Amino acid sequence: MKNLSTLRPSRRRFLQTLGAGGVTAAALSAGLPAMMPGFGRGMAHAAGTGGVHHVTAAPATARIIPGGAVPTPVWAFNGTVPGSLLRVKQGEDVHVRFENQLAEPSSIHWHGVRVPNAMDGVPGLTQKPVAPGDTFDYRFNARDAGTYWYHPHINSTTQLARGLYGALIVEEAEPLSVDREFVWLIDDWRLGENGEIDPVFNAGHDVGHAGRLGGLVTINGVANPDISVRPGERIRVRMINTANARVFAIDFAGLAPHLIALDGHPVTPHVPDLPVFLFAPGMRADFIVDVPPDASGQFSLIDRFYDGLENPLASLRVAGNPVRGDVAQTSMTLPDNPLPEPDLQNARREQLLYTGGMMGGGVLRHLVETGKIDAGFLGEVRGMAQSMMGMMTGGGIWMVNGRDPERDDLGPLFSLGQGESCVVTVTNATAWYHPIHLHGHAFRVLSRDGQPTRYQEWQDTVLLAPAEQAEIAFVTDNPGDWMLHCHILEHKFGGMSGFIRTA
Repeated sequence: MKNLSTLRPSRRRFLQTLGAGGVTAAALSAGLPAMMPGFGRGMAHAAGTGGVHHVTAAPATARIIPGGAVPTPVWAFNGTVPGSLLRVKQGEDVHVRFENQLAEPSSIHWHGVRVPNAMDGVPGLTQKPVAPGDTFDYRFNARDAGTYWYHPHINSTTQLARGLYGALIVEEAEPLSVDREFVWLIDDWRLGENGEIDPVFNAGHDVGHAGRLGGLVTINGVANPDISVRPGERIRVRMINTANARVFAIDFAGLAPHLIALDGHPVTPHVPDLPVFLFAPGMRADFIVDVPPDASGQFSLIDRFYDGLENPLASLRVAGNPVRGDVAQTSMTLPDNPLPEPDLQNARREQLLYTGGMMGGGVLRHLVETGKIDAGFLGEVRGMAQSMMGMMTGGGIWMVNGRDPERDDLGPLFSLGQGESCVVTVTNATAWYHPIHLHGHAFRVLSRDGQPTRYQEWQDTVLLAPAEQAEIAFVTDNPGDWMLHCHILEHKFGGMSGFIRTA
């Protein structure tokens, strides 16, 4: 069996990447269920009393292995993997009471949600760890509609790999007209022969290569589920990549879905240009899937990121009478979220250079030779790296501007004033993919490798291919110390982390 931690995406996938630029109040058709019937786990709402959502982290078991004969010990929110679905309205004040019944400290981070800093769930930066047996009350306003998720932000490589994650859906005031909505939390699992989760976390090989890759891929805890759809049906699919490290390249089997939102925020509806959709840890994507009115048989969705090691994701089996005789013509356009627009002309400019890991030397040389990295800036980075060498202990393999921010105690990567616009050039001078995630804000992706992006999309997690450079822009309208890190969790553990400070 191949060691998954050494795998690299194919040259074709690498080149493709470098060249890439709620259920409705009234469904279009009667007689269609609002949620996926009989599929997945954890899709019930969290129990609430007096407007409080209760979320508890505790040991549990789940039948993840196909056939369900062998239960897998997991850690779960409210006893299920994924955890309970939290569904709220845009503009709603949200109150979640978190109880930790694990034997170690934990927390909840509201991934992608622009919460107050004290509610961001990052022990050591925004709050104290929630000790075993203790509770913590998270309160925030759901000001942005979209697809979000929640997970711990302490010992993350272990706690997420053991199953601690769930979806948070913030519904638009006027949802799109669709027949059904699916919420898919996509994960992979590294399991032993008896169905147990591999207990070795943060292994050096994982940290320095592609991260912890598992051999079993699931959607909502189910491997390659069969899902019944009807001809002519219009479905909103909310996808969340909850894996520690796996980047998916999703082949939609010719369905040509329209992408309508990234990381919760609307984009101009369009069918992605590439034959596969690259979907990295931490990212979310909303699609409109129109099942052809004359369709029959099944559509097999497949992950094709690693050639020769494709993963079946789900089978959409067409059955029943057509919902309509032609493709639905209702609007796919979502209303904008209230995000402040960066002032690009007067913006502060910053640079972040990501280096390290295995086999990265050639990539760095290439970037210097092609002029993507300024010689003066590189000299500063190398000077910092030299001064850091004596401090590189405890797992530091990756560096940010020559630093190991997970361990160096040197403060923020940079500081910004309240309401300031900032453009950050982020450069991946490594041989591996990195989804870079910013807490507390959303940013526009302005360009990739010097070319303006077609849709100027708002995101909070930008995927960088090896040797790729991107420009992102945001406004510091949310004061505090905010994490900025790779969401391949083993890379974060290995030093690809840090925080920015906004006054």
